[in-house]
Amino acid sequence: MKLNRRLFMGGAAAGAAVATLAAPMAQASNHGKPKVVVIGGGAGGATAARYIAKDSKGEIDVTLIEPSRSYYTCFFSNLYIGGFRELNSIAHSYGTLAAEYGINVVHDWAVGIDRDARTVTLAGGAVLPYDRLILSPGIDFVDGAVDGWDVSHQNAMPHAYKAGSQSELLKAQIEAMPDGGTFAMIAPPNPFRCPPGPYERISMVAHVLKDRNPTAKIIIADPKEKFSKMALFQEGWADHYDGMIDWIGPEFGGGNVSVNPEAMTVTIDGEETKVDVCNVIPAMKAGRICEIAGVNDGNWAPVNPHTMQSRADENIHVLGDASHQGDMPKSGFAANSQAKVAAMAVRAALTGSKQFPAKFTNTCWSLIDTDDGVKVGASYEATDEKIAKVDGFISQTGEDAALRKTTYEESIGWYAGITADMFG
Repeated sequence: MKLNRRLFMGGAAAGAAVATLAAPMAQASNHGKPKVVVIGGGAGGATAARYIAKDSKGEIDVTLIEPSRSYYTCFFSNLYIGGFRELNSIAHSYGTLAAEYGINVVHDWAVGIDRDARTVTLAGGAVLPYDRLILSPGIDFVDGAVDGWDVSHQNAMPHAYKAGSQSELLKAQIEAMPDGGTFAMIAPPNPFRCPPGPYERISMVAHVLKDRNPTAKIIIADPKEKFSKMALFQEGWADHYDGMIDWIGPEFGGGNVSVNPEAMTVTIDGEETKVDVCNVIPAMKAGRICEIAGVNDGNWAPVNPHTMQSRADENIHVLGDASHQGDMPKSGFAANSQAKVAAMAVRAALTGSKQFPAKFTNTCWSLIDTDDGVKVGASYEATDEKIAKVDGFISQTGEDAALRKTTYEESIGWYAGITADMFG
């Protein structure tokens, strides 16, 4: 079935058709309307801001803090690298959220949170009060995760795991590789944003090189014994890019890696290799504002699965990649799903509206080659301990070309639907 905007957006309402729960109205911190501040304008934050503003019908003042005026989705950025999309097709603005939903969109960095006073301080000096705060900052990288690399080296060895200029840089480097050159990827340890993402990227790099530079080689140094859709990707690599891709798992030193950005070398288990392009995807953690807010437990922010409220502060909700919530992967679809649950909980707390039991869904599509799409997904429910997987599905090896093409077309419809759901 091909997904479209109507089906995607309607699915959230259908999932909420269950018994209602009563929720008390909270006291606003200031006179007038209760105030919600959302930090981070991606799949979690933008969705939460839009749903709170839309469904409260003006009863709640919503402010969205996002430093970027154009937001580039990390999902589908690999398809840009592979030549299947233009960069502007994954860029989105916040104008509709402001104009049609009355959201106060502020392009600035949040640099401080006072949980006692319930205020957010911005880099520009403004101090914003809140009754509820939603944190959806995405990911940052763990310092020292890859020996020899830090963010100061991201121009020489891009991560491209925050889309936009990094995606452009990596694509340009791949296209400029010398004949017969070597592309290397340092894959991240679990947990990380978009579990199939590095391996879809390898597929897209191979797609480009097969056409432009067919004698080029790709090596992947991976600390994990297995990865998302592993059998599907390996089947696809054998079918489409036979002999081009060398995956080096931990048994052969994939977890013992260092890089030298100046010399453009990668050392795997003591063996140094000169490379032409190196995509370093380090270990990840919650965006810095979660640490500033004091809601992290280690690298991630634990939440109550029923409401996405922080375990450390009931007035703060944490969404998407930054949250430690249980069985859901860190994906755009997951963040969007969690945002709707949080938005409903916030409206219930601040306006006394009905609250339904939390339900979550996720699907992750990947493209291996032209019209060769695969997917994995699941449905989830909230327990007191975690967001728990209820059931799931995954594409099968050996599927026919028509089914794989249909799967890819589903992903195109989903992208149109989720970005409309995020940005209006």
